[in-house]
Amino acid sequence: MENGTLNFLPVTLRGEIKRVVFETSDGSYSVLKITDENKKEITVVGPIVSPIEGQTIEVTGIWEKHSEYGRQLRAASFRYTLPVTKDGLIRFLSSGAVSGIGKTLAKAIVDYFGERTITVLNNSPSELLNVPKIGKKKAKAIADSWRESSVRREAYIFLQGLGITTNYCNRLFKKYGEDAVSVVKQNPYRLAEEVDGIGFKRADEIALGLGIPPTAIERMCAAAVYCINQTITNGHTGYPLPLLLEEMSKLLDQDMELLQKGVEHALKRKLIVFRDNLIYSPMLGFAEQELPKHIKRLASAKKFATQKCKFAKTKKESITFCDAQIAAVERVSQQPLTIITGGPGVGKTTVVREIVKRAEAVGLRIALAAPTGRAAKRLSESTGVVAKTIHRLLQYDGASGKFVHNESTPLKYDLIVIDETSMLDLLLALALFRAIKSGTSVVLVGDSDQLPSVGAGSILADFIKADKYFLTTRLTQIFRQGNGSEIILNSHLVNRGQPLSVAIKKDNELGDFYWIQQDDMNKIQSILQKLISERIPKCFHFNKDRDIQVLTPMNRGNGGAAALNEFLQQVLNGNESRQFRYGERIFKLNDKVIQNSNNYDKNVFNGDLGRISHIDIVCKKFYVTFEDGMRVEYNFDEADQLTMAYAITIHKSQGSEFKVVILLLLPQHYVMLKRNLLYTGMTRAKKLLILIGSDRAVNVAISNYQTEVRYGNLSNYLK
Repeated sequence: MENGTLNFLPVTLRGEIKRVVFETSDGSYSVLKITDENKKEITVVGPIVSPIEGQTIEVTGIWEKHSEYGRQLRAASFRYTLPVTKDGLIRFLSSGAVSGIGKTLAKAIVDYFGERTITVLNNSPSELLNVPKIGKKKAKAIADSWRESSVRREAYIFLQGLGITTNYCNRLFKKYGEDAVSVVKQNPYRLAEEVDGIGFKRADEIALGLGIPPTAIERMCAAAVYCINQTITNGHTGYPLPLLLEEMSKLLDQDMELLQKGVEHALKRKLIVFRDNLIYSPMLGFAEQELPKHIKRLASAKKFATQKCKFAKTKKESITFCDAQIAAVERVSQQPLTIITGGPGVGKTTVVREIVKRAEAVGLRIALAAPTGRAAKRLSESTGVVAKTIHRLLQYDGASGKFVHNESTPLKYDLIVIDETSMLDLLLALALFRAIKSGTSVVLVGDSDQLPSVGAGSILADFIKADKYFLTTRLTQIFRQGNGSEIILNSHLVNRGQPLSVAIKKDNELGDFYWIQQDDMNKIQSILQKLISERIPKCFHFNKDRDIQVLTPMNRGNGGAAALNEFLQQVLNGNESRQFRYGERIFKLNDKVIQNSNNYDKNVFNGDLGRISHIDIVCKKFYVTFEDGMRVEYNFDEADQLTMAYAITIHKSQGSEFKVVILLLLPQHYVMLKRNLLYTGMTRAKKLLILIGSDRAVNVAISNYQTEVRYGNLSNYLK
């Protein structure tokens, strides 16, 4: 810092930790007050693990000026050194670093040994018996605690020397305990397979730092596993060998022959499997072969639940059905497995309601489910029958780590209806069909033109493509809102590859679709603020907190979900002072959040939306009330399971429906601009859709009808 300004060159300072202001339990973020060598107090923030008052520390970082807390050093790396002053030793020993030593005993030890204290603890702890009031039992407990803390401290120094951050040091110790260092030394590539968040690239840096040769077979093997796992994140269940070798070559730049040997080594160790010309992860390879067996089992049932009733009409019909709708209803009594597909407004819900009504009339046991909580709630509202998420239908057992319902303990229903089936991935589909007993009728409902599942597989599309075990009805005639909905009209135009149609509104006339052509993010931010805070509540009478959802194609960039959430949190919840920090993020009371991973123990799942309803600073806990009314407790260090949800990606919105959707589509989203993405985003809106984006971006999306290929053999196995 020169002349009162901050420079951005890394600096290193040494000092003693005077106070630990804040610390997350996983070491991802700490705030420390450190007294440097000039006796000046400095604030240090960053991922510093297990800080202890009285301990000396060496920190390297960059000066920054926080708008609220002023000048502070943001730590990039650190290492602990043991205290040398008498006061520092007393604070260090009594701070919890060594169990069983309080302030009085720490002072007695330091008074007795002085500067020799650390030497005695390291080399001759039996001398502790010379200190008054320390007997054999106490001396042993102190010696054991000191040894354990020393092992961990030295391990951190070694691991950080390899470039492993504090967060990942914590994960290694959680996984391997005191064996963490030996595991890393023996085979660092194990970390990529076994430790959450440590992928191949990080493990590879560690391995090269340890001197493992770039041509080592373990390196080629790990690269093969990493590349297969990357293809899974792109929706593939399996991947062709030539393309896998190509991906590995981009990653490692090694001879193709050597890469091939790496694949063979991974196959030999059964880290990957080869089936029908594709390479798989073991789990997905087995899953893709097992799922068709359950489909064939259910389809081949000579007697099935809905057969006996023939679905005779109920007493009075107040709804007139088109021929396709009648066919969809009646096919449920003709074959055990049926599919109903079609776009928005074509009457899928009406058909499901009629199927449920007729099944109830003959006393069938019915289960309704959907992949997400929002979709399940909507299904409940439309049918009058309680619907669950598929996860809750199958019931997770925390003790066994498996679903309660499976082949051994099947679901006891006659008819099972699954909505939003386009969201169903391979593993969830397998868990579901495993648990359905023979003789049960299954109706799958979904829009096959939407984005496929976030997880691996194209289940609905493959079931329709196989055209063997499911009777499929495609509904096309538009009914909803009397053909007058511009949302419905434009969704179908997009799906057909035709330009959007925006009706010119008369004075004071309100529509349900608006297109604001703008791609300047500064102006878009101003538009968003005015729309959400003023225009939509005032003109359309929607609640700004409950009814409005901002959607965007991607997470990154200033038009991505991350940046939008930062802006919208300030706009919509900026005055809230009750908050806590997790890493770089601040969570506030009443923040809108979304679960980003399945947590079976808490019974919450990827995509569940809620609000932070309580923060307990003392106990370092917070509570989220989800849209189904369930209140879930989290520790502060579990906040990584949640992200802000003022804005979410279109992929995350699948299966959800919102009264109001504000959809961003900008040139910066170019790599994501596809017809099915725009179509999916538009069809999330129930009452009002406001599209913000340039004419160019919208036209690119409409024109780009090609969907990404998802490699797999499911449709072939079904055939």
